[in-house]
Amino acid sequence: MFRLLLLPLRAPMLLVLVAIAVYEGLQWSQPLQGAVPSGMAQLSSLFWSLDCLHALLVVVVCTMPDLLLQRVSSLMAASRVMSLVISLLIVTVGGLYLLHLKVLTNVLILGTTVLLARLDLARVRVAPPPLLMAAVLGVLVLGGAGVGRWLASSGGSF
Repeated sequence: MFRLLLLPLRAPMLLVLVAIAVYEGLQWSQPLQGAVPSGMAQLSSLFWSLDCLHALLVVVVCTMPDLLLQRVSSLMAASRVMSLVISLLIVTVGGLYLLHLKVLTNVLILGTTVLLARLDLARVRVAPPPLLMAAVLGVLVLGGAGVGRWLASSGGSF
């Protein structure tokens, strides 16, 4: 138990991941404060849910790239048509999503931080199963984003 408590000191990129998540939570809350009228609280919570889903997707892709690539490559190896359809789908939908919604910088920052946290955990020889690692990093990211949202709603900032 003591080793788990000292883990943020042994792997400081976990603290950086939480700090980036707090910053992302602050950033997700800023455009909604002026754009959403006071009577549209459901719309604000919908945007927040989409941002959380987006962050979880980035964490899962960056935590388990080998498992995801193995599944996609086995599906693409089934036939050339499936390979073409999957490639076009990924490039078209991914490109439109990243460019149109202007989230490329958020994806790069969060993805890089998750990968660095994984590397730091591997350096200190902490290697839980991929699903557990994705769950723990997802909780850290969503918890930090929740703190950032709370700071933005209470009027505090860095």
